[in-house]
Amino acid sequence: MHTFSVTTRERNEMVEITDQVRGAVRASGAREGICVVYCPHTTGAITVNENADPDVVHDLMLWYGRVVPKQQHGFQHGEGNSDSHIKSTLVGPSATLLISDGQLVLGRWQGVFFCEFDGPRSRTVHVQVVGG
Repeated sequence: MHTFSVTTRERNEMVEITDQVRGAVRASGAREGICVVYCPHTTGAITVNENADPDVVHDLMLWYGRVVPKQQHGFQHGEGNSDSHIKSTLVGPSATLLISDGQLVLGRWQGVFFCEFDGPRSRTVHVQVVGG
């Protein structure tokens, strides 16, 4: 397993981690297989989406904020970050990606992102490669 850190600067932010995931795949030596990118935090998430136009990330974060606003009548969690837990559940803690010919398989405009919903923080991401 390969582990790396992601430092976020905002409360809600998407940080592209494609290069770190590619590095983990390269370091594994696997030619064919899968890799799982996993976030062990309850207010962070992993997703794959467009990395060419930053407006896509902006629009996603805007939507998450509208669907699950920070303050909502009835939230009871004492830390005041219930919205962060809900957003991370909507996105999910992991992504499973293919490896072919020693390379991460992504579409032309796709990138791997760590989604921060309760920053700024220093976070951990694990990449497990299965294959040979």
